[in-house]
Amino acid sequence: MNDWIDILLSPYYHYSYFHIILEFTAVAFTIFSVFCAQKNNAWVYPIGIVSTIIYSYLTFYSSLYGDFIINLYYTLMSFYGWYAWIYKKDKNNKIPITFCNKKDYFYTSILFLFTCTFSMMVYFFYGKLQSHSDWMDILTTGIYFSGMYQMAMKKVENWIFWMVGNGISVPLYFFKGFILTGILFIVLVILAIGGFFLWKKKALNQILS
Repeated sequence: MNDWIDILLSPYYHYSYFHIILEFTAVAFTIFSVFCAQKNNAWVYPIGIVSTIIYSYLTFYSSLYGDFIINLYYTLMSFYGWYAWIYKKDKNNKIPITFCNKKDYFYTSILFLFTCTFSMMVYFFYGKLQSHSDWMDILTTGIYFSGMYQMAMKKVENWIFWMVGNGISVPLYFFKGFILTGILFIVLVILAIGGFFLWKKKALNQILS
């Protein structure tokens, strides 16, 4: 048992207390933000912004450029989503949760392909496109960009992107040495499943009402 604990904690032996505290803070804020998202609460964005700014710093510091791009995008999209959820309202005084239509799928596909292509260029520029984890990082970047876009539009399917992306990210973050974040993604997979069914129920209720 102690051997497994040593393996899990070994990456942190080389980290400063400052970086460990930052990662722990980012993990906590991420979990809180997902709970807000499940409840369709706009606080998902300001709370999430704290987390994404911290992860932007940590991933850039660790030369994880794909993850840095993801978190930078998260931060920018969070400001847009925050604005959209508060000010872009319908007659019921809020953006309704809906299912994707063909137009939504088209825009999401274009965003996914563009993001993956751009991420490959960044990795190639920095000479980092050399391992399977790099390619998986590019894939998750495209998935997360698409999920964040759909979340800002309040589409039920955004949770599917989080389920897939978070599931892929679990072993990746353990491999990268962010153990707390790897555990976080296990939690996020579970929360994304719950979020999907909560939003699906709300969307169906709006169709029937």
